Amino acid sequence: MDYRLPNGATLEIASGLATAKTMSAVSNANPAVATLEAAHGVVENDIIVVASGWSRLDGRVIKAGTVAVNDVNLGAFNSSDTDRFSPGGGIGSVREVTGWTQIPQVVGFDTSGGEQNFYTFQFLEDDDERQIPTSRSPVQATLEVADDTSGAWYAVVDAADEARTAVPLRLNLRDGSKIYYNAIVTLNRTPSVTVNQIMTLSVTLSLVAPITRYSA
Repeated sequence: MDYRLPNGATLEIASGLATAKTMSAVSNANPAVATLEAAHGVVENDIIVVASGWSRLDGRVIKAGTVAVNDVNLGAFNSSDTDRFSPGGGIGSVREVTGWTQIPQVVGFDTSGGEQNFYTFQFLEDDDERQIPTSRSPVQATLEVADDTSGAWYAVVDAADEARTAVPLRLNLRDGSKIYYNAIVTLNRTPSVTVNQIMTLSVTLSLVAPITRYSA
């Protein structure tokens, strides 16, 4: 058994991304291995964002594993199931995260969504309805951040809001483990004002891919 408190965690948003590098092949293996263009510059433990023809890989934020010339191990990503991952269909590109900026003074971090949806039906001869799982609802995180527009984070988040394209984020837990998100960021520039409480800004993260987690 294990448990933890989030106290002491820090949240960062990517403030720099390298140009996209072509990914000409991805193996069906556990872990998957991506073949990148020459002079890709990715080294072990770099954080990369993957664009792939495989929807279950597309948009993921991955920590690069071992690198052998142009072959990059995609961390713990398992693509060995050829029914889910059509051979040859995973090609695309990767972008390395080149810089991070902390979003400090987070006073609230709530997640919603991810609930299982179901299809309910009944055959004519049945007395009871049946139910099968379908999709899950989109996942969203809402941050409440102290209203400090002079901080470096504000310019990065403001630019992400204007761009409305997905950007990686990283939650650094106190035990050294990390959670990576890839999300479209929106910023409510109007602060929340309540007597005897600090003024806050609301930042919304709409996830475009499943999170990835790495232990210390």
